[in-house]
Amino acid sequence: MWDYKLIFNQQYKNVMRKYIYSSLLFILLCSCADYLEKTPDEDMTLQEVFESRNYAEKFLTSAYTHMSRECYQADNAGFAGGASDELEITWTYPYCNKLNEGSWNPSTTTFENWKIYWEGIRITNIFLENIDKTPMDQEAKDTWIGEAYFLRALYHFYLFRMYGPIPLADQSFDVNNASAIERKPVGDCVRFITEDCDRALNTPIPMQATSNQYGRATKAAALALKARTLLYAASPLFNGNTDYANFKNTDGTQLIPTSTDKELWKQAADAALACINQCEGAGYALYRENDPMKSYQNLFLKRWNSEVLFAQNMEDNWLHESYMNPNGMGGWSGYCLTQEMVDSYHMANGERPILGYNGDGTPIINPASGYMEKGFSTKADPNGYYPDNIYNMYVDREPRFYASVNYNGAMWKGRRIEFWPGGKDGKTTGPDYTKTGYLVRKASDENYDLPTGNGKSLYTWIIFRLGEQYLNYAEAINEYEGPSKAYPYLNTIRNRAGLPDLPKGLSQDEMREKIRHEKRIEMAFESQRYYDCRRWKISPQTDGSWIHGMNINAGTSIRDEAFYERITVEKRIFENKHYLWPIPQNEIDKCRPSLIQSPGWELDETRN
Repeated sequence: MWDYKLIFNQQYKNVMRKYIYSSLLFILLCSCADYLEKTPDEDMTLQEVFESRNYAEKFLTSAYTHMSRECYQADNAGFAGGASDELEITWTYPYCNKLNEGSWNPSTTTFENWKIYWEGIRITNIFLENIDKTPMDQEAKDTWIGEAYFLRALYHFYLFRMYGPIPLADQSFDVNNASAIERKPVGDCVRFITEDCDRALNTPIPMQATSNQYGRATKAAALALKARTLLYAASPLFNGNTDYANFKNTDGTQLIPTSTDKELWKQAADAALACINQCEGAGYALYRENDPMKSYQNLFLKRWNSEVLFAQNMEDNWLHESYMNPNGMGGWSGYCLTQEMVDSYHMANGERPILGYNGDGTPIINPASGYMEKGFSTKADPNGYYPDNIYNMYVDREPRFYASVNYNGAMWKGRRIEFWPGGKDGKTTGPDYTKTGYLVRKASDENYDLPTGNGKSLYTWIIFRLGEQYLNYAEAINEYEGPSKAYPYLNTIRNRAGLPDLPKGLSQDEMREKIRHEKRIEMAFESQRYYDCRRWKISPQTDGSWIHGMNINAGTSIRDEAFYERITVEKRIFENKHYLWPIPQNEIDKCRPSLIQSPGWELDETRN
């Protein structure tokens, strides 16, 4: 089974990346290959492509295929979940394992993010340079231009969040001038991305997508991307980071500012608030049902609901569900929550159950929370969130916990989950079993039966949603002027999840901790925690220590306490150089001397 999934993922990724038309040939940034002016049929020139409205639209559509497939967190593109303190991925092949082990470098980094995003940028630039040739009405043409500007901004942002200062491309590169390509300072990168967002906003792209436009750029998506970009720019990794004092271009240009600019937080707050107000004015709203658990659960199951600002249309949900479901239900038990992630969810009264850990890894329990680490419940939850006879660790937790976590003894698809050895979903002689005693439930459809295929549906991966903007605004305004204006937005997110308001009178530092913790829970498994920990500069604590889980090698039943022993699962490695990704060494070599390597990743710079 493991070999099958590895081969499947590699082939699947390669096929889907170019599924719009298989004959598209585009050149990678800095490539020394001959430029073939062939698209989308191999015998067509660009001139011929853009003289046809049909082919011009297909050309633009192809740019969307370079978006990262982050939903597949056991595949390389979804590395951010398994490389954060949220998850442990069951198998050995995902690239996140190299990150966790610290066993990656510029020469062995075969992960193709750099290539994929630059290919997407090149498509958008070629489109913008040629769309004037296409015979069509100007409003429709301007709408396509808005989509291209948004996608160009998005791909630059994807590169920026991984590599920091990057080259900028407002036109297709001259492949004969690779040695002139260089990184630009963070301020220039942020300005480029946000200006492209503004360009998109000044075109006729719709504020909300209709059913025949789902997955295409909107004004809401551009507002959200601008706000997230400015939040990153204001954060400690990119704003006043003295660790990068020597990170300079060959001409001495400072690439990351070493002095802090507080006004960047105001820019981030203003952008997030503008996104919230304009989106809500256009009919977007936080998704809600009468039950707080259902509100959170169905936010990710009901496609294109009121909270979704931009999402990626995927294929049917078979692969997604296979990764998430227990092996005893036809799944592969792939997405395993860490005990640290489980511990982060609040109790129903809004208190954190675990305040930290002792030197031996045992938890420091918050006495105000009502949390119990030992023993079993005797009653089921009156709201149906959990059955009777479950371990007390899982009793009276907040609704988002029950919408997000499958644990030993939980009800799922009509029966209790059995993660202990010999249980229906427990450790096997093969590779498909949970390594921590948990699996992700969030965004998994309980109505989908994997063995029969009944309940199969289309799937979307949410890239931007309104709830994130509430958290982004709360964070930015707290950093700029303190907690007062952050309260309503953070409390709204908590209230939607069935939690009470935060206590009044928090200091700025206390509010910062509350916001970060709230985002950890609300945005869990959405490929944000990995980047948040880096921009906050807390990764040595979150990603450079032991992760824990339940003792999957012990126990004979749901009520056997031997299973519920906290054990170490993996020691993870984080070094300061890991804050930024290394540019693949072959790209550095092609673009010498102007393109410099990320700090700490330099290899032998004397090589030709």
